[in-house]
Amino acid sequence: MPQSRKSKINLSDTRYYHCVSRCVRPAFLCGKDSYSGKNYEHRRHWVERRLTILAKAFALDICAYAIMSNHTHIVLHVNKEKALLWSDDEVLRRWHSLNKGTLLSQQFARPEQRASLTEAQINTVRSTINTYRHRLYDISWFMRLLNEYIARQANKEDECTGRFWEGRFKSQALLDEASLVACMAYVDLNPVRAGIE
Repeated sequence: MPQSRKSKINLSDTRYYHCVSRCVRPAFLCGKDSYSGKNYEHRRHWVERRLTILAKAFALDICAYAIMSNHTHIVLHVNKEKALLWSDDEVLRRWHSLNKGTLLSQQFARPEQRASLTEAQINTVRSTINTYRHRLYDISWFMRLLNEYIARQANKEDECTGRFWEGRFKSQALLDEASLVACMAYVDLNPVRAGIE
């Protein structure tokens, strides 16, 4: 029976996870399609650029990654303590760099508008900030904001609709230093074995 993502990612067991996302259709994530002759190599830069943006906002460290022709590998370290130390303003700044947030969170983020909020509105925003703080160290949210962005870009370029990824990402807990080192070596060597680099 399949396990829920929540039960697979347990920060009390480990802070390191290997995440894999695969394309669902024959279209390429990146590289050259020898059948059609199309080159999708520019999509590699989409993924790299998006990873950089997400890494600046999230309390997640990217330990290693590989972008293959039809899938990605990412080794992540969850830095929950870092997120817990952020001020409310810092949480909002980081979340708003990726998402609009709510009307109240946008007003709270502007000092000139914050003063006009009622106590009930401020309490609502503080509850929302706690939700955002949790999301900013959540691997599922990180992968969601990565994969959704890439899927939209690829579908727009391919002039099609529908699923780009096989499903939600798969994650594997890296429970000790040996498994972390072995996984990072595997991810780093994956493009070499495939003749990409």
